[in-house]
Amino acid sequence: MNYPKKVTQAVADDYARKRLNRDLLRTQRLKEVYALCPEIEKIDKELSKVISEITSAMLGNKEAIKEKIAQIRTNNLALQERRRELLLSHGFGADYTEPPYECNECSDTGYKNGKLCSCYRNALISKAYAETGFGRLLERQSFESFSIDAIDDEEAKERASDIYSILLNYANNFSLSKDPILLVGGTGVGKTHLSSAVARVVIEKGYNVVYDSAEGIFRNMGRERLADPYSSEEQESYKYYDCDLLIIDDLGSEMITSFSVSCLYNIINTRINKGLPIIISTNNTGEDIKKKYDERIASRIFGEFHILLFKGTDQRRKKLSKK
Repeated sequence: MNYPKKVTQAVADDYARKRLNRDLLRTQRLKEVYALCPEIEKIDKELSKVISEITSAMLGNKEAIKEKIAQIRTNNLALQERRRELLLSHGFGADYTEPPYECNECSDTGYKNGKLCSCYRNALISKAYAETGFGRLLERQSFESFSIDAIDDEEAKERASDIYSILLNYANNFSLSKDPILLVGGTGVGKTHLSSAVARVVIEKGYNVVYDSAEGIFRNMGRERLADPYSSEEQESYKYYDCDLLIIDDLGSEMITSFSVSCLYNIINTRINKGLPIIISTNNTGEDIKKKYDERIASRIFGEFHILLFKGTDQRRKKLSKK
């Protein structure tokens, strides 16, 4: 797994917090129970001696070991039953002083039999979704929820089906050597949905994915440029250059300035030179890109990117018009 440190640390902190909260609740409940029934406290002290009693028995006469351990076990079971009866008689549940774990498989440790528990894996995925900035989008937009049949035009449907297959294969067989991809098409034809679906699959494989709009990226980078140059805080723009997969949504909708053009070129050029995958979606045609951005960017995009061209009209608008 290659989740960013921010994600792994956040999940580790969450699990530590779960265990601490449970321990605090258990301590609070024990105090409550002991105050109402001191006998339970005495029983707990007796039960806490079991391990040392077994150890002592093991060091004794070998012939008497089985008998001693059997006696310890009998006494232990009797104490547990008495404790249970006392809790119930005082209006508590039998397991009141042992608050439940959120995950009984790993007892909220995150590990089961030396391996990551499924609950911990899911927590990493959820946190990674949130870190992309498009967490809710990724949760509802997947390959399974993409409806090719909803497309009316046959040519557009065939093209969407081909692109769907290409991107599904890209996501399922993702590696850090994947070619850069440009998704081109009008509004509402499925670019964002399918790029979100790719992000979702790749994140679930344990890769570090950054998903942001072009406007969001350049706004963040502009904010950093205006920040205190002597600040000790680590700048976040590094993620656009170093993440395992960068997805830039809606390129061309941002305010285009010399600064944003420079940032875009640096991101594309750096990632291509490092061999790191990038997916860009845009409503702009090839001519639009050549006019809006400088020759270096156009050359990189049309010389290096695998271009997938969507056909058809805005499916979201069609759905709204039918309501």
